[in-house]
Amino acid sequence: MSFLEPYIAAYGALALFVIVYFESFGAPLPGESALIASSLLALHGTLNIEAVLIAVFIGAVLGDCTGYLIGRFGGRRLILRYGHLVKLTPERLEQFEKLFDSKGIYVVATARFVVLLRQLNGIVAGSMKMNPLHFLAANIVGATGWTLAWGLGPYMLSGILAPYVAQLRTLF
Repeated sequence: MSFLEPYIAAYGALALFVIVYFESFGAPLPGESALIASSLLALHGTLNIEAVLIAVFIGAVLGDCTGYLIGRFGGRRLILRYGHLVKLTPERLEQFEKLFDSKGIYVVATARFVVLLRQLNGIVAGSMKMNPLHFLAANIVGATGWTLAWGLGPYMLSGILAPYVAQLRTLF
């Protein structure tokens, strides 16, 4: 995460948008860590929490939609050829396809909370020709929950938990 800190400090929410956008369709970037760190920077006044939340939400939704379009128009053939670049092996693709077949809309809504699913769910949903409106609705629900949990959560809870963390430090 330390290599991203200068970019987040210099470019703020724009850097966060870029990180989350590219992570959302396969790039191996630490979007969740960057979001938590940015939330804490906002707590200390370095960043604006509203800008952080908006940038992350938009980056997450647009990134997943980009992945969906890649999967929809590139299809399985493209994934099998280039999937290894984003750690999507044929075996993993088969596992994801089974999961999407039975629980597609739920997978998209919750995928953002699971590391590899977060990066690949849009691509797989698109390649399986998931209904675009169902995908978009589930994508928005998932991005909202993820943004609030990891963006607003640390921002709101750090003041509550700080005294307990200080007490724990004295024990160890």
